[in-house]
Amino acid sequence: MTTSTSSVTPDLIRYMARARTSPVPSQVLAKVKHHILDNIAAMVSGTTLKPGIFAIRYIEQQGGSPEAQVVGSQIVTSAINAALANGMLAHSDETDDSNGSAGIHPGCAVIPAALAMAERENASGEDFLRAVILGYDIGCRTTKALGRNELRARNHLPFSIGGTLGATAAAGSLARLNEEQFRYLLSYGAQQASGVMTYARDTEHIEKAFIFGGMPARNGVTAATMVQSGFTGVYDVFAGDGNFLVAYADSPKPQELTAELGSRYEVMLTNIKKYCVGFPIQSAAEALTGLMAEHQLRADQVERITARLPESGAHTVNDREMPDINLQYVFAVTLLDGRLTFEAAHSFERMKDPRVLELKKKVTLISDPELTRARPEGQSIVEVTTRDGRRLEKRATTFKGRSENPLTTDEVAEKAQELLAPVLGQARTRRLIESIDTLETLASMRDLRPLLTA
Repeated sequence: MTTSTSSVTPDLIRYMARARTSPVPSQVLAKVKHHILDNIAAMVSGTTLKPGIFAIRYIEQQGGSPEAQVVGSQIVTSAINAALANGMLAHSDETDDSNGSAGIHPGCAVIPAALAMAERENASGEDFLRAVILGYDIGCRTTKALGRNELRARNHLPFSIGGTLGATAAAGSLARLNEEQFRYLLSYGAQQASGVMTYARDTEHIEKAFIFGGMPARNGVTAATMVQSGFTGVYDVFAGDGNFLVAYADSPKPQELTAELGSRYEVMLTNIKKYCVGFPIQSAAEALTGLMAEHQLRADQVERITARLPESGAHTVNDREMPDINLQYVFAVTLLDGRLTFEAAHSFERMKDPRVLELKKKVTLISDPELTRARPEGQSIVEVTTRDGRRLEKRATTFKGRSENPLTTDEVAEKAQELLAPVLGQARTRRLIESIDTLETLASMRDLRPLLTA
């Protein structure tokens, strides 16, 4: 199978090479700082969870030149090793960001790769910000060119494929490659793009942390450092026989790789989770907490609850083994505690609590075809019947954190505070949040290391 003799690659590499110096709108800079803080908070909190613990343990055994830090530890190792560990930390659970239109979690791949390369190259905060913006743009456009649903239908994993190309772009920007080198960079990134849709079977989130975050971040830094060292390769991986696009899609849309570059920034279309739980639970949790606030609803008043979700989302979060992707559990602890916290959402111990188990029995999750078709995507309906006979209902058509309904700077900081402070302490947490808010003034990304060392 071949494609047209024309190629999007010249326009793509021109944009990538100029991303280091091109003007960036102020609202884009503000938004990318939110995502950087949110993903670093996910990395730090990930040090307390099994995927992060295993990642740090593994990297401790690898050695490596002291180029970049493993967040939440005292390890300084090679950029490739640090990217792998930090990527796994960032997706140790369901805390990191997601881009619905692209069907990927860009931050857990792009930001660890950019952080590792920025430290290796002693890059400034401004260079880092621009690299992250570029990574979101290229990673998300990759899955749009291939088709997120088409990838899933063929058992290709959009998260790792888009994540790898995004991490590759970000790392290449910080490596200060020229246009011709970006050709080779894209080819080395494309050759490493991989992943299959078995991730949902991983009941401990360890392999998922690797394939969503660690693997693509590592792949991106690997591609950048190889080309930086003089590696050459295929001149145009997006065109000609056997190219990347036709390898992964029956009907790829190459033009999506360059569509609206410089005017449509994918970071602006990326969601930040208000709650540290699986994405399909976000709207349902918003509806439940809304009902609790409006009606002063308490756990002891509930007779039964029905939650309606789109079909794929309902399947993903139906009474799963992990607390943060188990809707029935999340509803139970939210009602019992009066709010949903990171600690409650990750407590395997509370999954065995008799009060939680009793309340879980009252929660029914329904897979709703009508909500599958509804737009915008990800809507939910929560119905509560109280013990005194009241019937309460709320439909969440959007929720705080979605790209069209973003969290404010203060709300992002509030979420980060909850994740960072238990590991770093209050004082360092405040300094870290302030430093990320003024990243463009930072002379070297290495200056963040003291704030990220546990």
